[in-house]
Amino acid sequence: MNDRPRLVLAGLSGGAGKTILTLGVCRALAAAGYRVRPFKKGPDYIDAAWLGLAAGRDATNLDPFLMPEARLPGLFLQKSRDVDISVIEGNRGLYDGLDVAGSCSTAALARLLAAPVVLALDVTKMTRTAAALVAGVAAFEPGLALAGVVANRTAGPRHRDIVRRSIETLAKVPVVGMLPKMADNPIPERHMGLVSNREHGAVDAILDGLAALVREHVDLDRLVAIAQAAPPLPDPLDWAEADAPVGADGDAPVIGVVRDAALWFYYPENCEALERAGARLVPVSLLDDAPWPDLDGLYLGGGFPETQVAALAANTARRAGVKALATAGLPIYAECGGFMYLCRGLDIGGTVYPMADVFAVNTTLCAKPQGLGYSLARVMAENPYHPVGTLLAGHEFHYSKCQAALGTCDGASAGLPGPEAFCLRMERGVGMHAGHDGLVFRNTFAAYTHIHAWGAPHWAANFVAASREYARGHGGQKKMPPAAGRG
Repeated sequence: MNDRPRLVLAGLSGGAGKTILTLGVCRALAAAGYRVRPFKKGPDYIDAAWLGLAAGRDATNLDPFLMPEARLPGLFLQKSRDVDISVIEGNRGLYDGLDVAGSCSTAALARLLAAPVVLALDVTKMTRTAAALVAGVAAFEPGLALAGVVANRTAGPRHRDIVRRSIETLAKVPVVGMLPKMADNPIPERHMGLVSNREHGAVDAILDGLAALVREHVDLDRLVAIAQAAPPLPDPLDWAEADAPVGADGDAPVIGVVRDAALWFYYPENCEALERAGARLVPVSLLDDAPWPDLDGLYLGGGFPETQVAALAANTARRAGVKALATAGLPIYAECGGFMYLCRGLDIGGTVYPMADVFAVNTTLCAKPQGLGYSLARVMAENPYHPVGTLLAGHEFHYSKCQAALGTCDGASAGLPGPEAFCLRMERGVGMHAGHDGLVFRNTFAAYTHIHAWGAPHWAANFVAASREYARGHGGQKKMPPAAGRG
């Protein structure tokens, strides 16, 4: 059995204030000397990055859709070792899931981990009705341990007093915090959620301010007590699997991982899986002129290439170098923003910025989401990474659209590849075109679909095997053209 102090901070809907609360709690606990491990329910990179900064430790995503439920306790236990408290931020509404049954909801995750829940409740223009909402949440599904409420956006002392007494007297749930209304959101939002920590100044000042807010208005000692009261967790069946190397025979191939202001969406577990499979990871950038080491593989995650498009386009040597590596057969795996970089161009407002031109299509940035939410993709064609027939559970969130090289958001799709050119058939989600996703060129694979290594355990071993094979075949001949000389 494993003692793991833990709690889930959830809300009734998106925008309830749970992210602000979670950031403040993590920062305040870390400042008080607690070793804090943050977790984020659901597919999310930006909130997870902020949580990691708040706690001083990388955040881990937990999601019953992205990986089999049986594997989630193992991942949680692995990541919660050697810390004092684990804080799990929910997503959307507590009971909101894929269907009427609430599958894959925050509540489902809380039950799976036997984690007590503290509800962030927006009580704007509300008093006694707050008790009815809390009572309904507590009674809605069996097996959920609703351990406390933090009332958010309270108006003043009288409002707080009535709300507190109503909830504790009528709903019989303790109120552990009363947050006041904030004049402004300290972390602004844009088209894909919170602005990333990489693009926002004064990150420490923002997080320290949220910690001060929480210290003043939330009973941190009671939150810690709630977490410490969580029952021990049994060892899951696949507990040993988490640390076991897979396919780590032979020399360690060198895989470059693009980490810069353009591309930085990676689940830490994906990179850890590559290392367990035997790879040596090195950070590289598409934006600067620093020479790359000799690579045996390249991983381009998602991100915001549209915010760095001028710099990406100006680095002509880097673009040519990536295309040369793809042509030479270097194993390259790209997700979403990485796919956008590998296209011929990125169209923003009618201006087409040249990209790496590995695939003879453009992407066009649109005003509304073109793909959003969980996805299921069936592998239909041979590729180095995913066996044919595999059903990939993933997610997509992109405002760009795959188009013919001269297309626009409103243009015709003539000139796009036919269905036979795509590797994935979407059984849920949008993909690149006409229900398909995943373009392949030699050993390069690019898709809008994001995957999590714990839900696709074959991926890392196959990526590393392809990289090792490339290294053996190319010997000392693999060279990355220098990035010096921008056009």
